[in-house]
Amino acid sequence: MENKGNASRLKRRKKKKLLMLLVLIIVLLFLGALLYIFAEYQQSLQDSRNSSFLRHENIEFNGVKDKSEKINILLLGIDARGKEKSRADTIMIAQYNPKVKKFKVASIMRDSYVYIPGYGKDKMNAAHAYGGPELLRKTIKNNFDIDIEYFVLVDFEGFTKAIDKAFPEGIEIHVEKEMSKGIGVTLQPGVQKLHGKELLGYVRFRKDAESDFGRVRRQQEVLKQIADEFMSVKGIVKLPSVIGTIQPYMLTNMEYKQVLSILTSFLSSDAKNIDFFRIPVDNSFKNATYPRVGAVLDIDIEQNKKALKEFLY
Repeated sequence: MENKGNASRLKRRKKKKLLMLLVLIIVLLFLGALLYIFAEYQQSLQDSRNSSFLRHENIEFNGVKDKSEKINILLLGIDARGKEKSRADTIMIAQYNPKVKKFKVASIMRDSYVYIPGYGKDKMNAAHAYGGPELLRKTIKNNFDIDIEYFVLVDFEGFTKAIDKAFPEGIEIHVEKEMSKGIGVTLQPGVQKLHGKELLGYVRFRKDAESDFGRVRRQQEVLKQIADEFMSVKGIVKLPSVIGTIQPYMLTNMEYKQVLSILTSFLSSDAKNIDFFRIPVDNSFKNATYPRVGAVLDIDIEQNKKALKEFLY
């Protein structure tokens, strides 16, 4: 009986040692993965730092938390190239709902004719040239009554580098027509894989009958395509290095861990679709030309304010 008891105790000790060894291996693998991710982030950050034109300084942005538990983020795309002030080519409100891990994205067309506090009526994208992200925030609040807590401003050069880092083989896009004027590349019609510079040209092209309406449509199409491509473990693992690549080309009042947390949470959720919207909505504007401002979309503010609120809430 005593021998049986000793054998039982030895067996339990062996199991305990094996369990402890297994836990140790898991912990070491986890720490190794963290170190690898951090190293990838730091290396990507260092590789991009020296080529950015953006001045990394404190930017005024008096963000206001939304009354709901949703997070509103102002997304801006600009072509910096050493300019001190530039108009925003891309203006979007991205809303993240942490309860259901879902994004909504509303694009505001840059030629929308709105009231800019302190400057009068002008194109929406002029607000950034006059007063940066903060004046754009005030302009959106003044015209559409939407509170925005955070902003993310990205130089287009960073977009191209991030795409090439995340998708070295390119993103598959159906180019509907030949595109070349004003985008620095020539794109031929057909289904093909576009790399960073080509993809940027695709989303910036507007020299056709659709003008900015086609550009906004393509921007939303590509944003959804990028999200779909990231919906994998491989995509999530790449996320830190992609953020490291784009960070020198990005200005934001969000902390790195906030950006990573929101993106990781969304990409790992079951809510993999993004709802898109555009201001102005159909039948709510007319083409007009005004002195000093030029050609604009003269929008019905009340109609668009109501539509935007219904979309977001």
